[in-house]
Amino acid sequence: MKTLEGYKILLLSVAIVAAGYFVGNMHKTGKSYARSVQVKGLSEREVPADLAVWPINITLAGNDLNILKQEIEMQNNTVYQFFMNQGFTDNELTEGATNISDSRADRYRSNMSNREFRYIAKSDLTIRTSDIPKLQTALARSLDLLSDGIVIGSKNEWRPIEYIFTGLNDIKPSMIEEATKNARQVAEKFAMDSNSKVGKIMNARQGLFSISDRDSNTPQIKKVRVVTTIDYQLRD
Repeated sequence: MKTLEGYKILLLSVAIVAAGYFVGNMHKTGKSYARSVQVKGLSEREVPADLAVWPINITLAGNDLNILKQEIEMQNNTVYQFFMNQGFTDNELTEGATNISDSRADRYRSNMSNREFRYIAKSDLTIRTSDIPKLQTALARSLDLLSDGIVIGSKNEWRPIEYIFTGLNDIKPSMIEEATKNARQVAEKFAMDSNSKVGKIMNARQGLFSISDRDSNTPQIKKVRVVTTIDYQLRD
């Protein structure tokens, strides 16, 4: 009996010692993992737009419906031929519909009966091209249409031409790599200042890619930006 009781006491003592070891080790390990630093890494690039969309409209007014119809059709053909002469193709030019409205038929505007012109004709033409220099040359030369009495405008007055960058997927991997390296450098600087070393990555979050104009005067140049957030373990 005494031997059995002694054996039980010995097992209990060993269990207590082992439990103390594991608890202490877990505390030490947990403490080491509790030491971390969160840093952000940035990657920015300036890239040229590779697609441009220019929605053009032509607006004419008159009182004779037949004459107005002939004039808008003539101007549509002239504008279309102008851009064809600038080197655009049928795939880059899309002709939209022509709409003619009767201002006197608008019963919600009582003052329309006093307008000089009864009919308003509007037609659309959209240029969609990846040849940005060709578009900019055509834009500068479009003033020549004034000699033919043709005034063209854009459907979007606040942004006449929309410049787009479509190659984001091609630069994503290298930008993420650059942002990660930048975050690592920040973490190493922090660790050096605190007499620590950078350990493993505990958590990483990739921010959204943003594409914006470099400035209001050069919308054809885009600024691509991404920020990554990384938590690094710190060790002695």
